[in-house]
Amino acid sequence: MHKQSKWVWFALSLVVIGLDQLTKVLALSWLAPGQPHDVLPVLNFTLAFNRGAAFSFLSAAGGWQRYLFLGLALVAVAGLSAWILQSKPCERLQLCALGLILGGAIGNAWDRAVRHVVVDFIQVHYQQWTFPIFNVADCAITVGVIFLMWVMLKSES
Repeated sequence: MHKQSKWVWFALSLVVIGLDQLTKVLALSWLAPGQPHDVLPVLNFTLAFNRGAAFSFLSAAGGWQRYLFLGLALVAVAGLSAWILQSKPCERLQLCALGLILGGAIGNAWDRAVRHVVVDFIQVHYQQWTFPIFNVADCAITVGVIFLMWVMLKSES
């Protein structure tokens, strides 16, 4: 793999951003806020708006948190982009992880900047237990972090 191939990981980020924004537009068009739509016995689509961060952290803080999280996202985007550019092309799993995280960060930052809230709609549940509602960007970030942890743990052994 030659040096230009690092741009593939930025393309992966663009795919994540596109899927994230497309699914959010569809959720906004098809779903009513707070009304679950059954997909599988353990999965609903439920439209929710998150003004905070993960698990609605600081969601009721009064509005200033939008700028804090948007600023943190921009710092993360710059850092992740630099990391991708400095990584060795042979570090494919690490680059994939960084591309996924970058795309997810931009997807949620876009929501904060344009919609002033992050649109969430995927709800996993089992009997009385429900996981906080999330979106495609959150999935990409989570998978990317798992890949990155795997890479780091593997490099230590």
